[in-house]
Amino acid sequence: MENTNLFRAVAGAIGGKDQAGTVRKTFFAHQLKSAGMNIRIPSRGDFLVEGKYLFEISGRTKGKSQVKDADNAFVVRDDV
Repeated sequence: MENTNLFRAVAGAIGGKDQAGTVRKTFFAHQLKSAGMNIRIPSRGDFLVEGKYLFEISGRTKGKSQVKDADNAFVVRDDV
């Protein structure tokens, strides 16, 4: 599901707990897909965009450990 509003509606309807990490990743993926970007799930990190940019999506306390030593790697944090 790539729409955070639909995700929250469905999670609430089936009694699921709203998970902030899933909402963050859903929002990020939706925004890049809407911009026409090619997104893949890599072996490390959360998303590989256009085959060359590696992203780790997280809250404010996340470090770079999952993407260290990778070229063009970025940590995207919210609640900073």
